[in-house]
Amino acid sequence: MFDIERWQEIFDTIRKNRLRTVLTGISVASGIFILVILLGFGQGMQNGIAQEFEEDASNRIGVWTQVTTKEYKGLNPGRPIRLRNGNYTYIEDKYADELEYKSPNFRVFNASINYKKESGAYSVQGISPEYQQIENEFITKGRFLNYKDHQSVSKVAVISNKIHRELLQGEEDPVGRELKIADLSFKIIGVYGDKGGEREEDRVYIPLSTGQRVFNGGDSLNMMFFTLKPAPTFEQTLEESIKFTDEIKTYLKQAHTVAPDDMSAINTFNTLENVQRFMNLIGGIKFFFWFVGVCTIIAGIVGVSNIMLIIVKERTREIGIRKALGAKPWSIIGMILHEAIFVTAVSGFGGLIFSMGLLEIIGPNVEVDYVVNPSIDFNVALTTVLLLIFAGTLAGFFPAWRAARIKPIEALKEE
Repeated sequence: MFDIERWQEIFDTIRKNRLRTVLTGISVASGIFILVILLGFGQGMQNGIAQEFEEDASNRIGVWTQVTTKEYKGLNPGRPIRLRNGNYTYIEDKYADELEYKSPNFRVFNASINYKKESGAYSVQGISPEYQQIENEFITKGRFLNYKDHQSVSKVAVISNKIHRELLQGEEDPVGRELKIADLSFKIIGVYGDKGGEREEDRVYIPLSTGQRVFNGGDSLNMMFFTLKPAPTFEQTLEESIKFTDEIKTYLKQAHTVAPDDMSAINTFNTLENVQRFMNLIGGIKFFFWFVGVCTIIAGIVGVSNIMLIIVKERTREIGIRKALGAKPWSIIGMILHEAIFVTAVSGFGGLIFSMGLLEIIGPNVEVDYVVNPSIDFNVALTTVLLLIFAGTLAGFFPAWRAARIKPIEALKEE
């Protein structure tokens, strides 16, 4: 006799199993999706940090001074320290074989600059020609300063694209024009741009010797900049730059009679140390992203294992009938594993395709502070999905093994 209630119960069970399977698949897919998106943004942060440091030389070392904070050799604290040309020359000569680029810097903030009827206040910096490489400036018109300009104390200037646009009203070719700095005429020999954008283009460059003479600077300097020749590895380069920084700080403290433990009078910054700090930070963030993503995937795998256990329990009678008809244990295991592999494979690749597609669409358009073009290596993502499928197979194996060990008589008695 046809038992409607029995068949309705069977159909309800099938629907429940399929619903559980779908929900488990969504959980697995969301795990892969979350992991890929998080890793993509981790890479975006790394790209953003790299771009920030590309604006200047990545191994730049800067030196500047303030006032003393400790009494030393009869000299009171609060004494201002001033760098001199002789300090720069000493370092330049002593470390000639180690230095890649170097430049002193004498600067005047908010100097009055006039061109015809236009005027503005910009930073005027006296530098050496190698400052172009240190700041990663690029020339759009004319040329940069050279050593002949410095030796002859030439009244020449290199202006920025921003100043060209603001002060010269974008004249087609400003090279050869004259503008006034501190009421003295300077010939424009070039126009530069900066990878850092307009925020780095409020400066006019003139030869160091000219700047010190025009602004009564004598032989004083505001800063000194150096880059070292790169070593074979980042770690070696960082170690050598730290050693160089420590040595010049020691020399400058001795030259200016500053207490060895005075942390204020002589100051330095080392971009490589900043790079290392940021990379360590990004490494920690990436580890956290991996942790969150993997935990989400594990939750999905546990779901796969649980749904396989439920399926095995609810198909116990079917499995008993199959075994009674001669089904081998491995065919029972294969039947359960197929479903586990299918769920993890479809869900995993679905999450991968959706997340990779999303990154491809929005990634190139993301340019916020310290996050640029979030993306992920396809091989890394694919390897993750394959590992997920393997884990899903293991998760389904134990319920399958349990199913294979069910005795037909006991299975047929199961309600």
